[in-house]
Amino acid sequence: MYARILVLLLLLALQGLRGQTIPHRGPHPSIPDVEGDLLFLLDSSGSVSYYEFSRVKEFIADLLRPFTFGPHDVQTSVVHISTVPTMEFPFDRYLSSGAVQHAIRGVQQVMGDTNTGKALAFAREKLFTGDAGARPDVPKVLVWVTDGFSTDDVSRPMQLLKDLGVTVFIVSTGRGNYLELSAAASQPPEKHLHFVDVDDLSIIIKELRDSIAGVIQAKRLRATDISSHGFRLIWPTLLTRETGYYVLQHAPTGDPRRKVTRQLTGDHTTVLVGGLVPQTTYEVALVPESNERYIPPQTTRVTTLEEVISPARVLISESKPHSVRVSWSPTPESVASYQVLYGPLPANTVKLAVVDGSQNSTVLENLASNTTYLVTVSAIYKSGKERALSAKACTQEENSKVKHLRFEDLGPNTLKASWDPADGDVLGYRVRCRRQAGPSNLLSVSPQIHSVLLSNLTAGSTNKVCVKPVYKNLPGKGVCRMVHTQPASQVRSYRHRPRA
Repeated sequence: MYARILVLLLLLALQGLRGQTIPHRGPHPSIPDVEGDLLFLLDSSGSVSYYEFSRVKEFIADLLRPFTFGPHDVQTSVVHISTVPTMEFPFDRYLSSGAVQHAIRGVQQVMGDTNTGKALAFAREKLFTGDAGARPDVPKVLVWVTDGFSTDDVSRPMQLLKDLGVTVFIVSTGRGNYLELSAAASQPPEKHLHFVDVDDLSIIIKELRDSIAGVIQAKRLRATDISSHGFRLIWPTLLTRETGYYVLQHAPTGDPRRKVTRQLTGDHTTVLVGGLVPQTTYEVALVPESNERYIPPQTTRVTTLEEVISPARVLISESKPHSVRVSWSPTPESVASYQVLYGPLPANTVKLAVVDGSQNSTVLENLASNTTYLVTVSAIYKSGKERALSAKACTQEENSKVKHLRFEDLGPNTLKASWDPADGDVLGYRVRCRRQAGPSNLLSVSPQIHSVLLSNLTAGSTNKVCVKPVYKNLPGKGVCRMVHTQPASQVRSYRHRPRA
């Protein structure tokens, strides 16, 4: 008895040292009436530590624990994100909860690069197919667990997956770009995108599990990809093209006169409904017209989202070495403010400028010269919603060099040196004359002066003249030229003109 208590205390102490808690492995109530193909896109690259990878495996196992697996229930699969995507196991391999739990615990990290885009394309071409055990007539869900980074583009392959009717949930355990991830997840992002520390993954398990169950709830009509102007309807197979057709109807609640009716062939299990009014609740009915038996209508209620317009154009103008002007359009009245995030590429430092919702431009200052910046303009609506658009801005190279140093012969031993002004905030100029004969001298002049007289030069000598601009925080670049004075025998006769 005492030995068992001692072992338990040691386990608790070890878990405390690791900053963890012993997970509860008690029985979970099963989730009834769910049917779908659930794919996990697992970041298995070298950017993920062994500890993080093991915690993610625990998270997936706990997330799946209450589901019932089988050919008429839930099926799951895992794809590794690496240099080359690999499938851990197909959908139809493990068809019991125990087998799935054992398989998840046995997953090994692959390492390599974080080529998420390739993994998404692989999932579309190889996983959501009959060859991998995917079923054509059930909802499909993708759960992407990431540390927030990818070495290739994910927007295009992710959109192709969503076009197939796949609902995308994203769990980010790192510092991923919120704007990019929210665009990749299914809409709205507040229901499909989670940012959480790897040690706190258990916090989101119930919410994410309930959301997934809502998507794969079997034997009912349901809406996904809800936007301000439409949604996608999904339903189980009730007919075939040979046994009947569907009549689809939808109308705003309380306004049956605006009802829209369309007919679909019996092999449909999904359809896009568009042209709707934002922030409006619609009553939807799907009526199966079978020539073999009576099938009751399927009904649901869907509310479209608020219309949130992102900046359609972001323009960069008035580019200078240390500033640029950023402008955007349109500027809807429902926007409370604009947030302008900007930072140099490829660095990760970001600064924020907040602009009133009535303005459509701002000047970003104190930038580095000859540098490319990523600028993201987010429209923050009064309701709390936001939309964003990005553009690249390039500052000009700061030319701190004196240009076109010229000389003019003014007498037997005198030259006039003149130059074009240097760019930027010049504090002044330093002019150094290194004489072939005699001491060198250094002159300092104000920024408004662009010429000096060099006197007491020796006839027939060679002298080096350098002019350098002076800046507050920037070293100026000087320009030098060799200048030759005429020998005394060739000096022109200079006459003094008497005053009138």
